[in-house]
Amino acid sequence: MKIKTAAFYVVMLSFSAIAYSHTTTNASPKRPAILFNRWQEDWSVLADPRVPREPLDNLKYIPLSANPKTYLSLGADWRNRYEYNNAMDFGVGPTGAKQSYDISRMEVHADLHIADQVQVFAQLQNDNAPWKKIILPVDEDRLDLEQGFITVVEPLGGGTFKFRVGRQQMAFDMQRFISVRNGPNVRQSFDAIWFDYELAKWRLIAFYSYPVVSRNLRCFDDYSSNDLTYGGIRAERKINNTFRISSYFSRYTNANAVFLTASGHERRNILDIRLADKTPAYDWDLETMGQTGNIDNKQIRAWAIGSVSGYTFENIHWMPRIGLQFDAASGNGHKHGGTLGTFNPLFPNGPYFSLAGYTGYTNLFHLKPSLTVQPNSFLSAMIAFAAQWRETTADAVYIQPNVPVPGTAGSPGAYTGNYVQGRVDWLMQSHVHTALEVVRFNIADVIRKVGGHNSTYVGVEVKLDW
Repeated sequence: MKIKTAAFYVVMLSFSAIAYSHTTTNASPKRPAILFNRWQEDWSVLADPRVPREPLDNLKYIPLSANPKTYLSLGADWRNRYEYNNAMDFGVGPTGAKQSYDISRMEVHADLHIADQVQVFAQLQNDNAPWKKIILPVDEDRLDLEQGFITVVEPLGGGTFKFRVGRQQMAFDMQRFISVRNGPNVRQSFDAIWFDYELAKWRLIAFYSYPVVSRNLRCFDDYSSNDLTYGGIRAERKINNTFRISSYFSRYTNANAVFLTASGHERRNILDIRLADKTPAYDWDLETMGQTGNIDNKQIRAWAIGSVSGYTFENIHWMPRIGLQFDAASGNGHKHGGTLGTFNPLFPNGPYFSLAGYTGYTNLFHLKPSLTVQPNSFLSAMIAFAAQWRETTADAVYIQPNVPVPGTAGSPGAYTGNYVQGRVDWLMQSHVHTALEVVRFNIADVIRKVGGHNSTYVGVEVKLDW
């Protein structure tokens, strides 16, 4: 009897294993996700008829040969944000008037893949800012080429080598200093050559670029030149499944740089080191950058540090995350000295602080605790309180990206103010994202003395992607 019972269980376990194997084998592959960098998407999975279909999938995956990895994919993005600001730049200067306006960005792209070896990507943009009284270079750009590059991928020495050339976008780490500049309307592109090699836990990068300048006089008139260059080498290492370390050395040149105490041909040598770890419970990110070089017969000696950390209570309803952000950047301590200490944030990500743009990553101490809750996978809300000071009172208060508030350099009082920030993000459905952000900045005397006043920002955003 015992032998028959044992045999019965063996047979049942065998049938269960066969059933599980059949279920796993026949599980429908998932659809690709829409990514921040659209050129990183892989739509070849649509070659599998089991993948759930959506309208216009025949344009997301257009097969060009028997090889499913050879195909053309089309896509588009549209973002519209209504912004109200009762005191842009704290109400100081020509852009400081109260404004209420829209910023709208439309992007369309075509992505050609040839057998996982060659990629040709082209993306057009059209950016408008109706009702905005003062148009800045980041606000509007008539129809122009945002990205257009060719990538070649080859196996090499047990790893993967990539070569990319053309107009492209790049971002490092949390985009504190090298970013796509997604907050404003006009993104930052680079006419660049990019080399990339990945082997096991290592990734090595080398690049040289001419940052693209938006002209906005007519269509397809954006340009780059030797007047502004940026290039370097970078190494990334995965220490384990969660811990990452990266570092890069780069050189930035600007033939027409202007600072409060120096102007001319700016040459900066940059060393950046970043450590980051992320688990389901805790996360932290620490980055530091040093800058040397020269401008106008002055030596450059500048630095910055940024840190974001948090702890998420996974087992509590709404999964609250307590966060803390700390940032610091040097200012120029001696107006008539032979050294320029003003930190250059390079190509920063403005929303790293807030969409309001009240804070620049120059001559700064910034401390911001926050609380984020997530009622479900589609909705999140954040509330934060921040205070900031100047690193040195000899230098100015700076707004985004590194614009000095007139009259604040040399004025006494390191404390520059505090702000409250609230933000809600709602994924209405897979292709529709909405967000609301409100910022209230209470200025200190150093800004009030030059005519500034407390400021309120409201931004309501809708994003559609396909």
